[in-house]
Amino acid sequence: MNIIQFKYAIEVERTGSISQAAENLYMAQPNLSKAIRELEENLGFAVFERTSRGVVPTRRGEEFLKLARGVLLQVEQMEALRDDQPGNVQRLSLSMPRGSYISDGVARFIEALDPQMDMRLSVKETNSVQTINNVLSGRFRLGIIRYRVQHEAHFLDYLDEKELNFELVWEYDYAVLLSRAHPLANMEPLDPALLEDYIELTHGDKTVPHLSSLPRTAHRPGDCENRRILIYERADQFEILSRIPTTYMWTSPEPRRILEPWNLIQKKCSANRRYRDVLIYPRRYTLSEYDRLFIDKLFDARNDIAFGGDRR
Repeated sequence: MNIIQFKYAIEVERTGSISQAAENLYMAQPNLSKAIRELEENLGFAVFERTSRGVVPTRRGEEFLKLARGVLLQVEQMEALRDDQPGNVQRLSLSMPRGSYISDGVARFIEALDPQMDMRLSVKETNSVQTINNVLSGRFRLGIIRYRVQHEAHFLDYLDEKELNFELVWEYDYAVLLSRAHPLANMEPLDPALLEDYIELTHGDKTVPHLSSLPRTAHRPGDCENRRILIYERADQFEILSRIPTTYMWTSPEPRRILEPWNLIQKKCSANRRYRDVLIYPRRYTLSEYDRLFIDKLFDARNDIAFGGDRR
């Protein structure tokens, strides 16, 4: 057995597919299948079985994968000991939701680094389930997930099951982001029922773990299924909102530096859309000096909006 085989097995578990895992690992499917077979032969039991849902771990396979993740994490921490010495690499590995204040925290972190030293930064914007998978697979050391408060128990149970630490970053109300030229821009307070006459922008990859066990949420004002544009890049939303004044979007609190250049405003609404952003990382992982620096800068960015008046 070797660490590479551990990484292969974890990727197969994450994707639930040999072919997709092979594609993600940039290798031929037969080679990956052979590596998994050799791993199983060395272990003396099957790690995976094929089902109608794809490739899933066996009971003993789940135990092995849990231990394999721990081994990979320990190897990563040994590498971090080397990297965290003075004169070595400055690192940040973060999977995050699409949020302006979080991007601001990343920018502040980069500003605080020594430009004369080597740095290796990896930052990915994606949905919460993908972020959890990214952290579990070892692709990213840190993650920030976003969920509606009504789904919190479901998320926290899932994080506990996967042995991930979690720390609250911010709890806030989603607000409506729209152009100053929007017909509802001057309405105080904004009636969410009126949003049904306009076009909603939303990120197209929002998911919740164990979707099948979640009750379907009743229709809420502003949930306009038939007048919706799905986007996947955060920059697109500002361009569309600015140029198409009949569009709107529910977002986390936005800083003034975003609103003013795009001629946008953000308005509170009576709709019940309470969210939490939560930092996650493996329980066996020890935060590095640079992880802690990023967290400090993240909270600085949050506080500037929450307490510093950097919002309209």
